[in-house]
Amino acid sequence: MSTPRDLSGAAVRPRTSLAVQQGTGKVRIIGGQWRRSLLPVATKPGLRPTPDRVRETLFNWLGQDLTGLSCIDAFAGSGALGFEAASRHAAHVLLVEQDAKVAAQLQANAQRLRAQNLLVQRGDGLRALAQRPAAAAGGWDVAFIDPPYASALETQALAAIRTTLAPHGQVYLESSREWTAPQLASLGWRRLRYLRAGSVHAHLLDLRDSVTGT
Repeated sequence: MSTPRDLSGAAVRPRTSLAVQQGTGKVRIIGGQWRRSLLPVATKPGLRPTPDRVRETLFNWLGQDLTGLSCIDAFAGSGALGFEAASRHAAHVLLVEQDAKVAAQLQANAQRLRAQNLLVQRGDGLRALAQRPAAAAGGWDVAFIDPPYASALETQALAAIRTTLAPHGQVYLESSREWTAPQLASLGWRRLRYLRAGSVHAHLLDLRDSVTGT
């Protein structure tokens, strides 16, 4: 069986449980102004932060400097993706989490970092995706969609973000399965990048009609 690799050819570690991956119940920010910061993660079954190597590849895709961009992490969990975006100077990052304990930990981590560009909101991720950001009339520039694997929310999330994504915005979709280019095209999305790392399937998307006019 071949070893999964990212775009640079480096081996990618499979996604594991939080206890195995981090060992201390913490997630590490890998880039930007808070690089190497370790943030506590609330204990919750099934809560698994996006692995470091996958995050590294994702922000190579997006660009390391997100200055001026509005981002939403709609199913925040550990907040790893949202904190990475804020660390890379995004203008506005919204972390949405439905679980009260997890949301409280996210808020504590935001205060610990003194993150002025990050807001934690307890609530429904689908509803948040369907609402335009107050700070950016053009819509969300980057949406991180990583719902619980057993929730089957991916299709609903892709539908919710369609009308609130900025004209040249991008969506990161993390799933337990691959979404093929034809499957995504049938929903109006274009697959820009794809990576498999163990059980993690990472996709970068944009709206086909915003690029091709179709």
